[in-house]
Amino acid sequence: METSSVSKIYSLNKSTYINLRWIGIIGQFLTINIVYFFFKFQFNIYLTNLIIFLGIISNLILIYFYQKNILSNRASFIFLLIDILQLSSLIYLTGGILNPFSIFLIIPSVFSSSNLELKASLTLICITILSILLLTFYHIELIYPGKNMILVNNFYYYAIPTSLFIALIFLNYFATTFGRESRLRKEALDKLEQVIAKEHELVSLGGQAAAAAHSLNTPLSTIKVISQDMYKQFKDQKDLKKDIELLVSQVDRCGQILKKLSLNPSQEDDFINQELSISDYVSEIIKSFREISKKEFVINLSQDSNSFKISKIIEIIYGIRNFVGNANKFAKNKIYVSVKSNNEITEISIEDDGSGYPKDILGKIGEPYIKSSSNKGNAKSGLGLGIFIGKTLLERNQAKVICRNSKTRPGAEVIISWKNTFLRNI
Repeated sequence: METSSVSKIYSLNKSTYINLRWIGIIGQFLTINIVYFFFKFQFNIYLTNLIIFLGIISNLILIYFYQKNILSNRASFIFLLIDILQLSSLIYLTGGILNPFSIFLIIPSVFSSSNLELKASLTLICITILSILLLTFYHIELIYPGKNMILVNNFYYYAIPTSLFIALIFLNYFATTFGRESRLRKEALDKLEQVIAKEHELVSLGGQAAAAAHSLNTPLSTIKVISQDMYKQFKDQKDLKKDIELLVSQVDRCGQILKKLSLNPSQEDDFINQELSISDYVSEIIKSFREISKKEFVINLSQDSNSFKISKIIEIIYGIRNFVGNANKFAKNKIYVSVKSNNEITEISIEDDGSGYPKDILGKIGEPYIKSSSNKGNAKSGLGLGIFIGKTLLERNQAKVICRNSKTRPGAEVIISWKNTFLRNI
């Protein structure tokens, strides 16, 4: 499934939204009736309860007549609009903007900013602003116990809607920003899961290939021996000689194909579950890049003083490979890789002689979908997705990952480290 459009999908979870609406409706019902019957405030109790009842009806419609589990952008907009109008009606009947519960007016639009598309959110924000303005000038005064009406200074009176406007703008801005980041992160994590699933699938296929190579080795050897004997026996018969030569060559070809299918031709049966040290894994990764890259890889293993074998974890290997691939992509001529270890930690350092991380994104390294303003139009610059995937995979396996510009070379540097206690217990 393609995940590139995840960040453009806007929707609400139906069950979560219904539960939130029930909480709001129950809260409205209790507040209205306690204030009227217990505190003796005077307002139209029948009309307010009717408005609350309409809210109940709208929620029941959502439960029984909207069959999808996820509310579309349009359906979400309609029901959030109903929430704004219903709450505005209640506040109109109970004192207008001076009602302390008027703060709840901004919640539906904030909710939409983090979940719905920009057009729907802006429309709800405008409707909320209009509602606050109308409730400031038009409302039914709330009669307090003893038939008194509260009088407030105009500065305070108009400060309330002003503060609501400011809160509305700021909260919606942050909700929009965090909502967008959340969707982008979800998209990136979906791609990460696809990558890992693909890696597991490839390893599984490799294991099956190795098993096939092992299983077919005996019958192919038998066929080869018999065909060679037949060749010796019938080499003087020209009609049979060509056919037997073809048979021998095809048997050899089958052996070569099966050998290529295994993950490591020299260790066909044991490689999949083989335990290697971090230095060995790094060396194998570098070896695979040397075969496809014209750049020079400089490996330093002299400070690996406490090397020990660990179980193979695809996430760790893929994460290291991702950073080595990044260095290969951006290096001009050389990539420097070193492994250090002592009694407590094991550390991998990957440096390149490229231009390094742009300063404007240095503080955001590790986040998905970031692009430097200095690299606009440069297809090689990427969007940071590779670093995000590599960093996330390694950190899931207790690694500490530091991405920075090298202090000794002009390019970028990535330092990956583990506590040995974790690596030994893998």
